Amino acid sequence: MSAVYVDTSALGRVLLEEPDEPLIRRALQTFDNHVSSRLLQVELRRLALRERVSGADETLNTVTLAPLDEAILGAAETIEPAGVATLDAIHLATAVRLATDGRLDAMLTYDRRLAEAARHHGLAVLSPK
Repeated sequence: MSAVYVDTSALGRVLLEEPDEPLIRRALQTFDNHVSSRLLQVELRRLALRERVSGADETLNTVTLAPLDEAILGAAETIEPAGVATLDAIHLATAVRLATDGRLDAMLTYDRRLAEAARHHGLAVLSPK
């Protein structure tokens, strides 16, 4: 079964119905499983609140959320490259752990730094345009 890690830069575009939403949905359909950090739920709900839109929970329905635990938080504190933003480091550490465990095939992100960091760790990155 194939799995893709989705971050907020991707699912936020779906939530906000941005022009590339259909491309993102098509990319997601090519994977059996969609996974992310529990952090995604916080970020998407905050985005929905800030933008005054509904649908965060529906957008999250197809995503399996990995818990934030001490191991992930500890890994995020030191994960390379150092230029990755704090919350993105949590996403990256989660994705790297899932990939190391053989439970991840790719990452779907539109965040340039996060994409570069994921590639640094050997992850395939998708950013459909």
